[in-house]
Amino acid sequence: MELTDEQRAVRDVVRKFAREEIRPTAREADETQEFPEEVWDGLAALDLTGLTVPAEYGGYDADPVTASVVNESVAYGSLAVATALSVHGLATSCIRTFGTEAQQERWLPEMAEGRPVGAFALSEPHAGSNPAEMSTVARREGDEYVIDGDKQWITNGRRAGVIILFAKTARDDPDTVTQFLVPADVDGLTVGEKEDKLGLRASDTTSLTFDDVHVPAENRLTEVGRGLSAAFEILTGGRIAIASQAVGLADHALEEAIAYSREREQFDGPIAEIQSVRHKIAEMATRVEAARRLTRHAARRRADGGGAMEASMAKYFASEAATDVTNQAVQVHGGYGYVTEFDVERLYRDAKITEIYEGTTEIQKTVIARHLLD
Repeated sequence: MELTDEQRAVRDVVRKFAREEIRPTAREADETQEFPEEVWDGLAALDLTGLTVPAEYGGYDADPVTASVVNESVAYGSLAVATALSVHGLATSCIRTFGTEAQQERWLPEMAEGRPVGAFALSEPHAGSNPAEMSTVARREGDEYVIDGDKQWITNGRRAGVIILFAKTARDDPDTVTQFLVPADVDGLTVGEKEDKLGLRASDTTSLTFDDVHVPAENRLTEVGRGLSAAFEILTGGRIAIASQAVGLADHALEEAIAYSREREQFDGPIAEIQSVRHKIAEMATRVEAARRLTRHAARRRADGGGAMEASMAKYFASEAATDVTNQAVQVHGGYGYVTEFDVERLYRDAKITEIYEGTTEIQKTVIARHLLD
């Protein structure tokens, strides 16, 4: 599980940025539900918005382990910011992996610099965990595709300048799901209101409605019918990113619990001297470290060309660890953990989403079982 010297240096730089630049904005961003664009510009200055972009297009071109370290370190500052970054990375990964040379030259250099922001439009109001049931359709008409349908739970929905869209070319045929590249300024695209969420409130999550949207046929990213397999391939990396973020979030909560337990005095001494609190901290630290190691293993398997099962294992375990660790951090803080003055309240609210997005815990278990039993 050891990191290289370069990976440790990247971790240290990004964690320093998370402490000094991201965390000071996190509470206000959560309260106002506004994304901190100055933080995004800082990530771009560190080349992190080009994390999955090839070097020839101005990107960082990070290996899977380094990408995992970056996602963990950004989430150590704010999960909302880390989520926006990882979805942008999903979009650049799709263009990198499936786009033509012309598409890559057109989009990747600018996206590596942070603008336009990318979005990933797979889920629908009635087709979340089973994307084969999607109803969005892209009909071929001459040299264009005409797109109609609705997408839901789209991170970067308002901020995005380019959308990776999944749609069927025949409404009733799940074998025709295809991947498209759609500029966000096309006529007929309506961005819905931001969802008012339990956590992750600084990350804009919206619906997207496509009503007679015309895009050139050259904006198709995959062959007809290759869209779902392409999505699953990209989501393997996405699940490692979410697992990494869950580790970073849990690590922040653990840090807050340790600091508070040393400062808070009860029964003539700091509560860090009380055995039940000490055991709680020990359990939290063990879960964080176990989640980190499982996630790093998945990233290494990904670097070797595999890792789908390990990615699901990491995502399942790390997300549940984050929910448990943040819950225990609130408990260590007692009543103070329940008020917004202390960061653990926000971390607790944010953690739950890691068990839901990019494949629920139940979906991860299904994937793991399929690899083991089928």
